[in-house]
Amino acid sequence: MADVPSDAPEHCPGTSSDQAGKSSACQGCPNQNICASGAAKAPDPAIEEIRQKMTSVKHKILVLSGKGGVGKSTFSAHLSHALASDDSTEVALLDVDICGPSIPKMMGLEGEQVHQSGSGWSPVYVEDNLAVMSIGFLLSSPDDAVIWRGPKKNGMIKQFLRDVDWGEVDYLIVDTPPGTSDEHLSIVQYLSGAGIDGAVIITTPQVKTQNTHPCSIKSIFHIFVT
Repeated sequence: MADVPSDAPEHCPGTSSDQAGKSSACQGCPNQNICASGAAKAPDPAIEEIRQKMTSVKHKILVLSGKGGVGKSTFSAHLSHALASDDSTEVALLDVDICGPSIPKMMGLEGEQVHQSGSGWSPVYVEDNLAVMSIGFLLSSPDDAVIWRGPKKNGMIKQFLRDVDWGEVDYLIVDTPPGTSDEHLSIVQYLSGAGIDGAVIITTPQVKTQNTHPCSIKSIFHIFVT
């Protein structure tokens, strides 16, 4: 979860839990005293930092799915290209699928690397008005496996939101991993101050009815705008 410190033990209850600093999993944790005191329940200062960073981003849209293999990353890539087809629109695509980043390959950016500047990480550009950021750009090889626990993944997502120099952006598309896990909780928590404009949920119907022909099953895109 997003409220688990990066140096916490495996079964950390989280800093916002009533058991923070008190459970058996907290024994020996360097954060035990501060968690037990309740001070760790204060809002993550990164939320305000990210809110300020995101003032240059007009619209933030999440792309999610309940399972893998339904075309979520493909949709994210197509949506980004479609929005960027208007030369006057600035678009950014953020891949927060930490363990299975596919956006670099889909966007034709395999082998590209991220560069550090005085204002933060510089994203990789497909077009002058289409920027992309993914952990895939930080790996030495596209075949490298990323096997991280939740706290480390959360820290990476926080860094993407806080330290990437997006510039002035009309749309930030966030491609998330399948399911509902740490990454989704983290992205919603970290963007709580900046606000999320909407989400696109990619699904495939799994239940057949009398009136459903097997060949008619196809991806359905539900767009929810808050």
